[in-house]
Amino acid sequence: MTGLVVCVVVLAVASAFGLLRAKRDGRLRVRTKDGVVRLSAADLGEALGERATLLQFSTAFCQPCRATRRVLGEVADMVEGVAHVELDAEAQLGLVRRLEILRTPTVLVLDAEGRVVRRAAGLPRRADVIAALGEAV
Repeated sequence: MTGLVVCVVVLAVASAFGLLRAKRDGRLRVRTKDGVVRLSAADLGEALGERATLLQFSTAFCQPCRATRRVLGEVADMVEGVAHVELDAEAQLGLVRRLEILRTPTVLVLDAEGRVVRRAAGLPRRADVIAALGEAV
């Protein structure tokens, strides 16, 4: 009987965690401490966009990273002055630690000065990216 109770509790906790993670995955949110972080072209190894930059941290075997690359590339092509920069998280460990990147894909929306205005872990929706750019531009 005790084994059954433990099994039910473990399943309930795992289900709750999965639902919470699914709800938060890909949501572009504001983190107050990110606003003070400023990245430069030297940090990224590429030029910042004139109006905003979509910065994506990826890894080689990350399946959602491919879809994120496509979404961010399409948005950057649609909005003038917006650049899409993709960095390999494994090759940029110092930057990953500095920005507290915990998983891939992670997307940071930077304003024209390189300040982080929004961030998302997971695959963001195109509409959310466009809305976040409205704040950055």
